[in-house]
Amino acid sequence: MRHTAHRFTFLLTLPFIALIAATAPAAAQSQAAPPPAADAPPPPLEIIDDDFEPDVTIRKRDGDTIEEHRIKGRLYKIVVTPAHGVPYVLVDPKGDGTFVQIDQGAPQIAVPMWVLGTF
Repeated sequence: MRHTAHRFTFLLTLPFIALIAATAPAAAQSQAAPPPAADAPPPPLEIIDDDFEPDVTIRKRDGDTIEEHRIKGRLYKIVVTPAHGVPYVLVDPKGDGTFVQIDQGAPQIAVPMWVLGTF
């Protein structure tokens, strides 16, 4: 009877031993990773792409201030600040040159509309 109890205990501990043996290499790899270099050089200037920064043109006309925002030459937003009144924003949501006014008080949801393919 005594041998049966020891055999049963051994069979219960066998999965735990296998689990510990399987996770030991992963734990050793995570500890052996070198620390990141503190004095790493900045990336080369060729990698940094300034084409996505907007170009803003500010014009004054009859007391109004008009800001035209462009990315890669394409006009996508116009901010109009009248001399007397509330400023408003016009955006081109589809990129076809048709501008619509957005409400400044309401939250806006911009749904991504990328062209995946044309036939």
